[in-house]
Amino acid sequence: MTDPTQGPRPGSSAEEPGGRRPEEEEPTGPVIRDKRRIDENGELRESPSDAPQPEAAGSDAGAPGAAGGEHPDTVLAAERLADLQRLQAEYVNYKRRVDRDREANKDAATARVVEGILPVLDDIYLSRQHGDLEGSPFEKIADKLQAALTRLGLAPFGEVGEAFDPAEHEALMHIEAEVPEGSEGTTIVQVMQPGYRLGERIIRPARVAVADPS
Repeated sequence: MTDPTQGPRPGSSAEEPGGRRPEEEEPTGPVIRDKRRIDENGELRESPSDAPQPEAAGSDAGAPGAAGGEHPDTVLAAERLADLQRLQAEYVNYKRRVDRDREANKDAATARVVEGILPVLDDIYLSRQHGDLEGSPFEKIADKLQAALTRLGLAPFGEVGEAFDPAEHEALMHIEAEVPEGSEGTTIVQVMQPGYRLGERIIRPARVAVADPS
């Protein structure tokens, strides 16, 4: 007969009512989980979400500059080169425009000066036609004036025998007169005032008398 006052015999394990052993008993107290970000050594703990994630294959396909396998520095260099070429083209166009405007302003200023002295040039022309200027003290002065105007680009036009051109000539008279042989249309037979051209610009048309071939 077993003595109830005696403990369990060595090598045996006590069982609780219901057949469960003490070591198999589920904990009934509160469960504590350590969620601190700092461990006992003062170091920052790494959470699973902080761990580096493996990159998926082809994840950089949408990165800037990665299209077509080009390096971002290569794309940037190409953009800078395109910007430089555009700026150079704009500068060349600007310089051409400035040079063209400068030349146009120069011609306009010269034209205003020439228009102011046209009466003097007409007097010199008539004096030469009548022989009054030859041998006079003013002949050299007239030659120097016309030479200076020629250096500026001024050129007279309008000669007897030329075909009449309404874009360059102003017909003051239409008369019956002999025209040079071979003329097929209206022809200049007399120049009353020569025309003057500055480059491609006509300062004044030649004022002439014209005739038709018989």
